[in-house]
Amino acid sequence: MTKSTKNLPVATVAGMRLDKWLWAARFYKTRSLATEEIDKGRIDVNAQQAKPSRDLRIGDTVVMRQGPVRRTIVVMDLSMVRGPATQAQALYEETAESLEERTRAAEARRLAAEPALSIEQGRPTKRDRRDIERTQHGWQRWSASVDDS
Repeated sequence: MTKSTKNLPVATVAGMRLDKWLWAARFYKTRSLATEEIDKGRIDVNAQQAKPSRDLRIGDTVVMRQGPVRRTIVVMDLSMVRGPATQAQALYEETAESLEERTRAAEARRLAAEPALSIEQGRPTKRDRRDIERTQHGWQRWSASVDDS
């Protein structure tokens, strides 16, 4: 028996909630995660800070900050349900500038130096601590006494 692919229902109204659309377009796993990101001010619609209940319409421009990268997308369709990834990708179109910026950021992250290599000296090992104690004759971590004179 083969599984038939049905067209998922699309919104028949002129708009739908922003948090629900972000969930249906698979940008976030849950609506509550989408709501949190909107409340943190990481999502703008048509160059205005949005609220989760904002009505989103076809043709709106959504700017999202996901980590260090900004994505600019244009709403192409509205869907009331969360469908497969291929249908979710049909709900929006990312701008060429946004794609180019994401590519540049990925390349910069790839070429960046490993953060762990910048650590010159970490916590001393047990052997290092014993060597320090031997060479400094009575070295202590801290002293509460004021009798250093």
